[in-house]
Amino acid sequence: VQLQASGGGLVQAGGSLRLSCAASGLTFSRYAMGWFRQDPGKPREFVAAIKRSGSNTVYADSVKGRFTISRDNAKNTVDLQMNSLKPEDTAVYYCAASYSDVNYYYRMPAADYWGQGTQVTVSS
Repeated sequence: VQLQASGGGLVQAGGSLRLSCAASGLTFSRYAMGWFRQDPGKPREFVAAIKRSGSNTVYADSVKGRFTISRDNAKNTVDLQMNSLKPEDTAVYYCAASYSDVNYYYRMPAADYWGQGTQVTVSS
């Protein structure tokens, strides 16, 4: 199983980035998907999650209204559109897959697979 995250980069505060995670080696539509982030020296933080069907999503309070998670089960991808970025959004962003669909609602306390991460840096 591979989860390949891409789309990170350097952006000014107030700008936007779109992250994408391409999945292979699993039946993508049977997995809830999520995005997490981690800054060095800090614990990993939940960002957003989406149900298998894509019909329901959950967000961390810190990103609600600015970030949007979506998925395309035909393309085996999950995206994270990030708008109005802030310096505190700076982190390595990881995508994750959970076979338990209900996990999306509980902010994915456990995941079966993790991607390698993509760096997002927001300058002030």
